[in-house]
Amino acid sequence: MTVNYKFKTKPFDHQQTALDAAGSKGSFGFFMEMGTGKSKVLIDNMGKLFLEGKINFALVIAPKGVYRNWVAKEIPQHMSDDVPLRVIRWVASPNKKQTEEIRSIAKGFAGLTVFVMNVEAFSSAKGQTVGKWMAKNLGKYGMIAIDESTTIKNPKAKRTKALMDIADGFSYKRLLTGSPITKSPLDIYAQAEFLQRGMLGDSYWAFQGRYAVTKQQKMGARSFTQIVGYRYLDELTEKIATFSYRVLKKECLDLPDKTYTVRYVTLTPEQTKMYNDISRQAMLLLNNGELVSAPAVITQLLRLQQILSGHIKTDEGEIEYFPTKRTDALKEIMNEHHGKAIIWSRFRHDIKSITSMLNKEFGPGSAAAYFGDTKDDERLAIVQNFQDPNHPLKYFVGNPATAGYGLTLTEANLVVYYANDFNLETRIQSEDRAHRIGQKNPVTYIDLISEGTIDERIVEALRNKINIGALVLGEKAREWLKLT
Repeated sequence: MTVNYKFKTKPFDHQQTALDAAGSKGSFGFFMEMGTGKSKVLIDNMGKLFLEGKINFALVIAPKGVYRNWVAKEIPQHMSDDVPLRVIRWVASPNKKQTEEIRSIAKGFAGLTVFVMNVEAFSSAKGQTVGKWMAKNLGKYGMIAIDESTTIKNPKAKRTKALMDIADGFSYKRLLTGSPITKSPLDIYAQAEFLQRGMLGDSYWAFQGRYAVTKQQKMGARSFTQIVGYRYLDELTEKIATFSYRVLKKECLDLPDKTYTVRYVTLTPEQTKMYNDISRQAMLLLNNGELVSAPAVITQLLRLQQILSGHIKTDEGEIEYFPTKRTDALKEIMNEHHGKAIIWSRFRHDIKSITSMLNKEFGPGSAAAYFGDTKDDERLAIVQNFQDPNHPLKYFVGNPATAGYGLTLTEANLVVYYANDFNLETRIQSEDRAHRIGQKNPVTYIDLISEGTIDERIVEALRNKINIGALVLGEKAREWLKLT
């Protein structure tokens, strides 16, 4: 049945092309670069299939930092008004109201039900049980979709195997990612297997044997197979093209110049306790006995931000470090991104740790730090190398107060704010390092945000052109930030 689907938000040309390519196919991948609007394409695909009478249920799976966006922003913003809709979000430890909402999927609904889960949930027996129930009871007229599908690229992982089994029960399957292949062409096998068993061969080992060049190596008495190269990649590319749509930002001439989004980062239990102590009491006692106090509002803001970044300065001037999931979120973003990127943080400790992590993850020399400690001759070389499209330097990690003015960094089409400055001027100036004369592509800006913290208030203020640094400090600032 063909329907006249009324878009809530008009698609760009490449989005319409992607939507037409997927149509009512049982399996399809939207391999669209970050910032090209693949979420909207999936939502319109779901809406059309519902109005055509082909689905009444959709299970959308995304990483923790992304899945909230589906509920709060993407689905309400893009789903056609012609589609009667209910959206339910998975919560691992729900309260009574949330439990009732989750269980409501078993009740009839004369419309489209979209159930949003974080991919991490499928590493647990509880999440897998829920997924299997949905596949069995709702999959016949259902769609399962994975956002950031490289989260299932490891065919040996229990989570990947569980999601493949669950996907078998759904009539429609979709994948979304900016880069389906991050480190190895073999990354695509498990993703294709999720879409359809045997899509790229009968087994992973047969697939590896076809496209990987291997060599037997010995380490002492132990022998193992090492991948030393790849082959027949043109053939593999042609196969992938039969079940997916691929587009890069530079190919989309009708995109807006700037796109803003967020990536949510959960706090560790240790961070939550420390954050609450500083927020409520303006004082924190560390496990080693060191004291951290924040009597003034500006100091309190600073300490709260430091906690979110995974470090804090004691009253004795010592820096204490503790785990944070921000680096994991940043790593996920860069795995999906195609091209060069700028990462901003106001803290020198962040800049050092981020640069180290990126060089370790993506290869030595792939990231460079630009902040107060960077020597003048190094600064010039960093900018020149970053602006060279053929140079391996991909990630510019800087302090917006130091590097946010005067530099041209137009090779980047992605800008990530790891920890924001309070100053509106430095935010505007740092945004313009990538978005200025010489930039040939749209630029995506991502703020890392921990829900329910000052992150939200700071980003809201900066986007509304409020200069936090210029606020009269004291009770006015305290009230504005809702700090007790």
